[in-house]
Amino acid sequence: MKSTLEQIEDIKKDGYSIDFSTVFTYAFENYKKIALYSGLIILVFSIIAFIVIMGLATVVYGIQVLSEDFIKNLENQKLTYIEQVVSTVAIAVVTAIFAPLGAGFLKMADCADKDEEFNVSTIFTYYKAPYFFQLFSLAFLLATVSTGISYALESTGIMFLGGGVSIMISFFTYFSIPLIVFGKLNAIDAIKSSITVVSKNPLIIFALFVIGFLGSFVGFFACCVGLLFTVIFNTSVTYATYFSIFTEEEQADSIDSIGKSDFE
Repeated sequence: MKSTLEQIEDIKKDGYSIDFSTVFTYAFENYKKIALYSGLIILVFSIIAFIVIMGLATVVYGIQVLSEDFIKNLENQKLTYIEQVVSTVAIAVVTAIFAPLGAGFLKMADCADKDEEFNVSTIFTYYKAPYFFQLFSLAFLLATVSTGISYALESTGIMFLGGGVSIMISFFTYFSIPLIVFGKLNAIDAIKSSITVVSKNPLIIFALFVIGFLGSFVGFFACCVGLLFTVIFNTSVTYATYFSIFTEEEQADSIDSIGKSDFE
């Protein structure tokens, strides 16, 4: 039974094959199993997050935070260099804290695929060692690089290039999180391995990357409320794509065997 890193070495030498229609069907069937439950979870957490964010903003800026003029001024405000650094770190920290939550939805997709029971606690599966540190490190590093590059490019007057760079970073690190939670790799190995896997079959992976993104936003056209129930579609696509590349045998009992993992 080959480890994930051994499979990555095989991919480096021989590449791999993947069928778009097969993965899409696999993803859609998985999505149907988790859409309603995950949508309700996202709805509850969105309400809680909105209340917390507005409460903190009101404490910091006062009641004027609720006014339209305040929001417009905030959008038009140009950050100083120090403010950009602080903002980059703050965004990276917040993104990193919530990274295990996103990984938890992958665990939910895994449970649904294996017809195992899942509940709200499933999405908190990876808020424990050694997962949390690896996921936090991964998200913090990627968010810092992505946000830092975006600020640097925007300061030169190229407004849209930063967004393009962020998308490319997300694309080439597409498999980073599943490689940590299912492949048992550490953050750095997960990034390097993801780049290798994506580079070996970029066209089909990009097509799946795009369809996952677009599918997640289908709910936007249902008065935005439907977005809560379609946004998880990208998780199912990521899950299906990963398991269509890596063998089921290597992934079996990955959670139970974490003590024998490649985490370093």
